[in-house]
Amino acid sequence: MLNSISVGTVALIGALAMAATSAAAFDETKYPDWGGQWLRPRGVGIQWDQGKRPGLPQQAPLKPEYQKILEASLADQQNGGQGIDNRYTCMTNGMPRMMAVIGPIEFIILPAITYVHFEAFMPRRIYTDGRDFPKNEEPSFAGYSIGHWSDTHGDGRFDTLEIETRNFKGPRTVESTGIPLSEDNQTVVKEKIYLDKDDSNVMHNIVTIIDNAFTHPWTVDKHYRRDRNVRWFEDNCNENNHHIVIGKENYYIHSDGHLMPARKDQAPPDLRYFNNPKK
Repeated sequence: MLNSISVGTVALIGALAMAATSAAAFDETKYPDWGGQWLRPRGVGIQWDQGKRPGLPQQAPLKPEYQKILEASLADQQNGGQGIDNRYTCMTNGMPRMMAVIGPIEFIILPAITYVHFEAFMPRRIYTDGRDFPKNEEPSFAGYSIGHWSDTHGDGRFDTLEIETRNFKGPRTVESTGIPLSEDNQTVVKEKIYLDKDDSNVMHNIVTIIDNAFTHPWTVDKHYRRDRNVRWFEDNCNENNHHIVIGKENYYIHSDGHLMPARKDQAPPDLRYFNNPKK
């Protein structure tokens, strides 16, 4: 009969063997080389359709009631406000806006999951193990992403990752101008990600947004460029964020440390819970 030490040794050897088998099962040559750091093309802002200017020129296929929301957001921003863009409060962008790649991103490919790492957000998880969408998963801004790999070149190596993302919470917008998504959060985002056939340092992300704020699905081809000379920076949104929301109003902290209005003729905040100074 094996003593406790022998049993422990056998268990340890078994665990190491399983780990070694799992590691050997991951054949990196089956997957594309998406290493390095991926960024927006030079000269391109953070608008959704990279070939058009932000806001109304995007020609988002909005229903009339949502078109009015966008126009009101733009008008408020022109007056010094933030419109319906929540990013100034450091709220995560969520999907699909996070794939506008405000800052650099990194892909970590594993057999059962692909991670997309951001400087300013939690990693995005894309499950590629054949699972279905969960029935009672807590909704999130990033949603729940399921993907599958395909070999479109027929060379025995995966080259394309197709993804579907559901199960959202809000509010979310498509871009900072305030292109809205429906309040019902029934958004479906489909992506097809692959490297350009002529330049392996260019990545395509064909993104289709299906949402009840739109008259029809909206598809754009987003490009990212690769930088092999990787440098990462810590990006904490709360650090040096000078925006302050009091009630429903956004104010700003001046360089001298005092509260100031964010827009012309903005009323001061309600100070009902502060004692009035004695005269």
